[in-house]
Amino acid sequence: MREIAARRSGERRGRPMVDRPRYAAYEAVAAVHRDDAYANLVLPAILTDAGLFGRDAAFATELTYGTLRHLGTLDAILTAAAGRDVQRIDPPVRDALRIGAYQLLHTRVPAHAAVSSTVDLVRVVGQGATGFANAVLREVATSCVDEWVTRLAPPVESDPLGHLAVAYSHPQWIVRAFNEALGGDLGETTRLLIEDNERPPVHLCARPGLVDPVDLADEVGGAPGAFSPYAVYLAGGAPGELAAVVDGRAHVQDEGSQLVADALTMAPVDGPDGRWLDLCAGPGGKSGLLGALAAVRDARLTAVEVAEHRARLVVGATRGLPVTVLNTDGRLVGTEPKLPEEHFDRVLVDAPCTGLGSLRRRPESRWRRQPSDLSTLTRLQRELLAAGLRAVRPGGVVAYVTCSPHTVETHVTVTEAARRSGVPVDFVDARTVLPAGMPGLGDGPTVQLWPHRHGTDAMFLALLRRT
Repeated sequence: MREIAARRSGERRGRPMVDRPRYAAYEAVAAVHRDDAYANLVLPAILTDAGLFGRDAAFATELTYGTLRHLGTLDAILTAAAGRDVQRIDPPVRDALRIGAYQLLHTRVPAHAAVSSTVDLVRVVGQGATGFANAVLREVATSCVDEWVTRLAPPVESDPLGHLAVAYSHPQWIVRAFNEALGGDLGETTRLLIEDNERPPVHLCARPGLVDPVDLADEVGGAPGAFSPYAVYLAGGAPGELAAVVDGRAHVQDEGSQLVADALTMAPVDGPDGRWLDLCAGPGGKSGLLGALAAVRDARLTAVEVAEHRARLVVGATRGLPVTVLNTDGRLVGTEPKLPEEHFDRVLVDAPCTGLGSLRRRPESRWRRQPSDLSTLTRLQRELLAAGLRAVRPGGVVAYVTCSPHTVETHVTVTEAARRSGVPVDFVDARTVLPAGMPGLGDGPTVQLWPHRHGTDAMFLALLRRT
């Protein structure tokens, strides 16, 4: 027990061993790789447990997310510096070296401090490997990151996508998917990869009818968003602790998610407009916005979520709004009594996907997803969209949304699902219901948002009207 306490405090026999921010970052990175944890879920608890706040918490956060974003490039460099595949290094030592290499190559931490602090960390988590860690990091420090990339990446002339994968730390299959979605434009693909490796902004959604976004921006020290009429940009901090979030006047939500949810409510429908459906509602961000809009427009939202714990999150996210939460499978439209066919005026199908559009927020996802995931996900996406098309009445509208730009999850899925559903539909030009003047929306009728074009997650939107 005393040894564990010494590790957490950063002291051993009265001598400083590892400063708390670096050890906190190590704990978070290790949890991601050891337990398949998500950094955004484990890091806040680690920071609280360590008593870190202010600059120390910010430094630990930077080390954690920076290491995870640049993991592919860091591992290639560590493999070269160590003279052995990084996967053959003991996992605790490997994660410590990754954090040390990130400091050397991507921060202003002096090289001697980055090396010595990492060696101290290895002394605690991987005893007996301090000499090895010292030698590896000193080798890493002999070159800057651009020099390492020049040495290790495939030549851009013969293998441009392979070069981008190493240079900007993305699996090559993801780089290929991005490049295809961007029409083969290598310049745009490069800008997207760079943006994926930047720290993403925090966006709030000012819930309509509950708070004006300008007033919310003044209250929280932020700025109104560029595109969504409900968006507020924050400089940083802990948004979950803001009074407006705690009391339900606002919630944390990427501006792109706000735009695609709002687009569903802006698309014209024929006839009544009081019955709305969110078919894949967890964890509740879009349901929160739709519920607030429904209250303003005298409508009611049914929010469906198949996972019980996520359904509870939707209940919390929509408390006080005209929302009914159903813990059931959205594909049961027509057999579930509360999900009759041809009943709803507006339907949102925010389908489970690879999440490739939010890699800047969940950097570990890029290393967990595999091309083999696509077949299962696209089958589910088609089934859910077919259910949404059954649920909407003639004259109503369905919005198909994914947080992925992969063409198999976007254009292929929506086209195939509409064709196979047997439900007569027309595509609505989604550009017409997004804010006027938004750049880079393409030729329609579907819309793909991008981090490097719009400052949002890479959200895809298709609108289909049942005829």
